[in-house]
Amino acid sequence: MKVFRRIAAPIAALGIALSAITTPAAAGTADLTPEQVAGDTQLSTITEGAKYPEEPAPRWRAYVNASGDRVKEMWAYSPSMDRDVPMVVITAEESAGPRPVIYLLNGGDGGEGNANWVMQTDVIDFYLDKNVNVVIPMEGKFSYYTDWVEENAALGGKQMWETFLVKELPGPLEAELNGDGQRAIAGMSMSATTSLLFPQHFPGFYDAAASFSGCAATSQILPWEYLKLTLDRGNATPEQMWGPRGGQVNVYNDALINSDKLRGTDLYISNASGLSGEWESAGSPRFEGLEQPVLSLAMTETIVTGGIIEAATNKCTHDLKAKLDRSGIPADWNLRPTGTHSWGWWQNDLRGSWETFERSFGLVDESA
Repeated sequence: MKVFRRIAAPIAALGIALSAITTPAAAGTADLTPEQVAGDTQLSTITEGAKYPEEPAPRWRAYVNASGDRVKEMWAYSPSMDRDVPMVVITAEESAGPRPVIYLLNGGDGGEGNANWVMQTDVIDFYLDKNVNVVIPMEGKFSYYTDWVEENAALGGKQMWETFLVKELPGPLEAELNGDGQRAIAGMSMSATTSLLFPQHFPGFYDAAASFSGCAATSQILPWEYLKLTLDRGNATPEQMWGPRGGQVNVYNDALINSDKLRGTDLYISNASGLSGEWESAGSPRFEGLEQPVLSLAMTETIVTGGIIEAATNKCTHDLKAKLDRSGIPADWNLRPTGTHSWGWWQNDLRGSWETFERSFGLVDESA
């Protein structure tokens, strides 16, 4: 296993536990092209390699530089936000021809600190042998990767992440990566909500979506409070993001209310109970090599704080499963009896969601 930063990183945002259940999902039916989705939206400009040498190097850059030619640092200019957005991109083998693209979103950290896929998991090693393209935006902290109704200076001004990630970016980036027209989106914690919203807002654009430890509902009283707790860490409010609770923009961004729009998208959805499991034990690889005082602090944050947050979204995922079941919309469910809101479990979800993506992309060898 790749050595990764083991100290539990700041927990990103506000899953469910039963026994693990797997329900085969229907084949993906994505048929919208990036050009159709973008319309007359001005598109991103893509560049490869490090930018802004006068600024401190981002912490994840060392991981990219140590990972070989198929792992690249790319930047995309977002016209709607008037900013350059860095991305870690894992590319398929050139000899493989056109391949699918997976958009993998970070949580509350947005990739700007330590709490991101690159530094906290073996995501690079895992996907390098899958021969697909994986795009990980490395900014967007506390944004929920959506379009905001107000600007926020503390977060860099305009927050138009949905416009960027869905309209501006896919066309030029997938052309650069030799994409085959198939795509999936996945997210954890904060972005677990986003990974359901994008396929709802643009039905037929994503073949598959995966949501790890998230809360689909956003307009109910308790989920609204979860939003407040997350956004407060970025000196922002839910009202700045989506206007008043229960308003038109908020309801549009409630993934539970709009869950029927997930029909036809292959889904992987996971959550745990909040109870300690293998990744919370003293012998967990997450805590390997830590001295006792640091070990105690890391375990306490993971078990107590991570347990509370994961338990808080338990009902969210119960509600989503009940609604999808009533609507006859299948999903691959991974509902764990143990586990907290922490990176070890999301690393496991890379494996679980790949089975869904692989099937959705038609990459499973039926003769094997």
